[in-house]
Amino acid sequence: MQKITIVLLCLFLFTSPKAQRVLSNPPTDVGNFSTGNGGKIPPGDGVNILAYDSGNILPGDRQISQYLGLLQGKRVAVFANFSATLGNTHLVDTLLKKGIKVVRIFSPEHGFRGNADAGEAVGSSIDSLTGIEVVSLYGNQHLKPTESELADVDILVFDIQDVGVRFYTYISSLQYYLEAARDYHKPLVLLDRPNPNGFYVDGPILDPAFASFVGMQPIPVVYGMTLGEYARMLLGEGWLHAPVATAGSKSAASNTSVTGSASMPGSASMPGSAATGHGKAGPGGEGFRLIVIPCSGYTHHSLYRLPVRPSPNLPNMQSIYLYPSLCFFEGTSISLGRGTDLPFQCFGHPSFPETGYSFTPHSVPGAKNPPLKDQRCQGYKLSAPTDTGLLKSLGGKIQLKWLLLAYSQYKDSANFFNHFFPKLAGSDRLQAQIKAGLSEDAIRNSWEPGLNAFRAIRAKYLIYPE
Repeated sequence: MQKITIVLLCLFLFTSPKAQRVLSNPPTDVGNFSTGNGGKIPPGDGVNILAYDSGNILPGDRQISQYLGLLQGKRVAVFANFSATLGNTHLVDTLLKKGIKVVRIFSPEHGFRGNADAGEAVGSSIDSLTGIEVVSLYGNQHLKPTESELADVDILVFDIQDVGVRFYTYISSLQYYLEAARDYHKPLVLLDRPNPNGFYVDGPILDPAFASFVGMQPIPVVYGMTLGEYARMLLGEGWLHAPVATAGSKSAASNTSVTGSASMPGSASMPGSAATGHGKAGPGGEGFRLIVIPCSGYTHHSLYRLPVRPSPNLPNMQSIYLYPSLCFFEGTSISLGRGTDLPFQCFGHPSFPETGYSFTPHSVPGAKNPPLKDQRCQGYKLSAPTDTGLLKSLGGKIQLKWLLLAYSQYKDSANFFNHFFPKLAGSDRLQAQIKAGLSEDAIRNSWEPGLNAFRAIRAKYLIYPE
């Protein structure tokens, strides 16, 4: 039976006093967003908001001494998009300058340079800046590297900025990339990054009967894990698809072994932080193992400001914080601001009553054909004067009140939902609950048994203190 190794290299974490400081008066110098009138946010429960501590947090890719030696003398494939930056330099450019032989780039939804629309098919190409082949792993049923695409590769690297939400498809791409590394016996180095929504867990659990590329595993909408932690859970829980049969390999399912612990300065010993075992050796003799290069200075209480937008329609921190609540509108007839300067920061429809706030979606880069294009929508603006003010209003949880409000104001309730909504929600239950008139509290209470079970699973794979 094949065994899978998970190696955490040189894990140096500390709990920053600044990150623990509670702000009584949130700062007002944040917010790369527009302001305007109308559509004010209803009051939330309120939570203690921590100070941003981005300056003391180093993502995995910044700790280049921890992984450069693993890549030297090897033929390397990199899964990345434009968010994989070390300062102002892309990871691929940095590796090339260090003499690393990058033979292939794999890209996710939105493409390597990040200009494609959500859901838009992205073809393979040659990167104009490096001359390296870019293979798209999104659309056209080409979701996982093939054996031929990895035949001239010795080791895989994964580096991308995620936002910690189930229907954000980068975690689905990560799963397929992991499966290819396992199937074709290649080590995989995952350069971990902070999760900007990593401080809470919330939402309905996905029913496997509704699994799709916008939700593959039985996790909540907000799962509170970094990609490194999530990858460890995929392996440890045996959630990967069955391996494909390859030349010289056995078709038996993998035997995932996650054991041991790692003691981290400033924190308790974390269960499941290391593992033993080796995968089947490939042509290069190494075999599959997952190597997580962790962040330094990050905890699940940290607030981390992303240095670049993770995708075209998440342009700032407020859109990232609102995304878990507003992406449900993708499964309805309502616009959530694609094609405006406030994507995922407002919602509306031409049929809504006058609210004092309106917007008109237009064709723009990253949203070429937005819902309700060129139609004036009455609606609600949800962005706030400060990022921390918005976080307080959200209360550390998904807000269903906007979805319930939109449903109540939409005149054709029979056609409010589309076929995509159950995939986003992870089942058909939320749609049925809304149609039945259940309150937000009643719906949230129905989530609790699944959330409690997931929290127990999640705890086994956390790398960073809570």
